[in-house]
Amino acid sequence: MKKKLYTAIGLMSGTSMDGIDLSIISSDGYNEFSNVLDDYYEYDKNLQDQLVRLRDLVLTKKDLLQNSEKLRELERNLTLFHADAVNQSLKKYRDPIDLIGFHGQTIFHNPNEKITNQLGDGQLLSQIVKKKVIYDFRQADIQNNGQGAPLTPIFHHILSKKINKNFNIKFPIGFLNIGGIANVTKISNGSDNFQNNLSAFDIGPGNCLIDEWVRNNSNKKFDENGELSKVGKVDQLILNQAIDNFKTDSYSQSLDVKNFDVSFVRGLSLEDGCATITNFTAYLIAEGLKHISKKNSITFLLCGGGRKNIYLIDCIKKYLFNEHNITLEIIDNYNLKGDYIESQAFAFLAIRSYLNLPISFSKTTGCKDFTVGGKLVENF
Repeated sequence: MKKKLYTAIGLMSGTSMDGIDLSIISSDGYNEFSNVLDDYYEYDKNLQDQLVRLRDLVLTKKDLLQNSEKLRELERNLTLFHADAVNQSLKKYRDPIDLIGFHGQTIFHNPNEKITNQLGDGQLLSQIVKKKVIYDFRQADIQNNGQGAPLTPIFHHILSKKINKNFNIKFPIGFLNIGGIANVTKISNGSDNFQNNLSAFDIGPGNCLIDEWVRNNSNKKFDENGELSKVGKVDQLILNQAIDNFKTDSYSQSLDVKNFDVSFVRGLSLEDGCATITNFTAYLIAEGLKHISKKNSITFLLCGGGRKNIYLIDCIKKYLFNEHNITLEIIDNYNLKGDYIESQAFAFLAIRSYLNLPISFSKTTGCKDFTVGGKLVENF
């Protein structure tokens, strides 16, 4: 019997804090999926500055409490911005929407203290846009002894089956998402035994260090196409020290942008700092890919903003030079939009949450048992 199809909006605002990716998808929450619409809504400078400033202030649980009033005001403004984005997109897509998956903006993430804080008022969003909203996706996983991230692997699974069928790419299939943090998913086979055939973890910084260095040392927001890094010179001594100081014995912990800082390249020029940071980032990503591939022959599909940084991708390939079992491909080559995989994913996660289906598993977030995440609100 064919399962009911739901139409959902996914809203994703990542660690780069530059704006909202919005996607509309149709799915049954199991195996059927089609992409309907994708949009991007850039934060105005004032909102972005407030977000970055407050995120940098909140380093502990105590900081959350001390800045609670500022966070409430910012949460309201952020939610209003999301509501406006939804309403604008609904003018382009006039068919009924069943659900909205509202990720919100991560301000503080510390699974060891069982705290994850994403700014976003699901009650207010539901009231304004007159839709059912699923939000607070990560907390249930953390309470179930998980890391709260990454949550996209269950969506990567459905994409892997489409890619396997349409392009004859053999399993295992990998996904490398380079957002603020880099995370990787490995789908061993096409079965629906998610506990055994899905594995995922964060592997290091993605764009966060490069973006921070560029913002702090220029009037640019990021290193477009890696052009700054390309003309810079890597400080090999600083790079080697940074790599030695960040030995990864285990990939069991989720990562936050606050786990990293750019102080190790202090004193370098803009371009040399970019080149050195990018090589540091690429080295850690390459090590993570080696770890998850375990000599399997595997194709990794690159998504997220970092896939556009040509210099970064070239550096990753350099560090993988002797790994003949690993292939890197841009996901856009497979009729998928690399900028919107995560926003599509949170629309899919909203449908699964609504159907009381698990969204995280022991080998993706480290949770004790598979976990149904997200909170449903219908405030209209």
